[in-house]
Amino acid sequence: MNKENKPLIILTGPTAVGKTALSIRLAKVVNGEIISADSMQVYKMMDIGTAKIMPNEMQGVKHYLIDELMPEEEFNVVKFKELALTYMEEIYAKGKIPIIVGGTGFYIQAILNDIDFTETAEDTSYRQYLQQMADEKGAEFLYELLREVDEEATKTIHQNNVKRVIRALEYYHQTGNKISEHNEEQKQKESPYNFAYFVLNHERSILYDRIEKRIDTMLEQGLLDEVVSLYNKGYSKELVSMQGLGYKEILSYLEGECTLEEAVYVLKRDTRHFAKRQLTWFKRERDVIWLNKNEFNDNEDKILENMCSVLHEKNII
Repeated sequence: MNKENKPLIILTGPTAVGKTALSIRLAKVVNGEIISADSMQVYKMMDIGTAKIMPNEMQGVKHYLIDELMPEEEFNVVKFKELALTYMEEIYAKGKIPIIVGGTGFYIQAILNDIDFTETAEDTSYRQYLQQMADEKGAEFLYELLREVDEEATKTIHQNNVKRVIRALEYYHQTGNKISEHNEEQKQKESPYNFAYFVLNHERSILYDRIEKRIDTMLEQGLLDEVVSLYNKGYSKELVSMQGLGYKEILSYLEGECTLEEAVYVLKRDTRHFAKRQLTWFKRERDVIWLNKNEFNDNEDKILENMCSVLHEKNII
């Protein structure tokens, strides 16, 4: 790794594993500032369901891409990359280290490998056609179209992630190439950063228990009221923001499609599935440093010590 490359720290892992608390401690130790790689915490008024860090919890550490957009605004990997790179320059200008924290693996990959999205950024007519098809015939129909042209892509894109299914089909339509091959090619690119890519993890049973408890806490804190408030403001299921975990399930309840108990059951189940998919993604990434909390007896001091030792070895700090 070229030591002249700018330093970059990544702290990721499955939902509810404890990234937020550890990231604050890390930022204080390394003189860093945090950029959120979370597709939902960027939205205003969506605090409880996203487990968003609040200003009083930041302990003076500056955070970016938290509470920056309104729920009707679109946020995707292209916009994330553009904003994150701008903020990284700001952080470097202060002589500090950017720490990318969050569980959206594709966002992290976009920065780390400097993935180029310009090829498919222009023409939107086919995208609109695919969206219309998804609305009329359902996500499964679209997913089967993708399986026909790029089966490999369906192994990493979930059927319900219509946005990414559309992007993959659009890429194939415009270039004649498979997005799975393009992404694999981009992954092999040498990173322009001197980086450490940490993945915080825990035993599955403990992680699932943490997910259950987190959702119970969200409900106690007023998740239902938060979704009702957004719904009353006109924010509906059609919005990308309202498709987030915790929002679409409660919206189904509000629209009479299920009971509250059923909505909570689906939310817990789908969050567990989401955590599993996140781990599958991180296992495929290169140069990942796993931090299994059970191997440190859940001792955050020891985890932090280990991270600092790695960062010293890599000449990042």
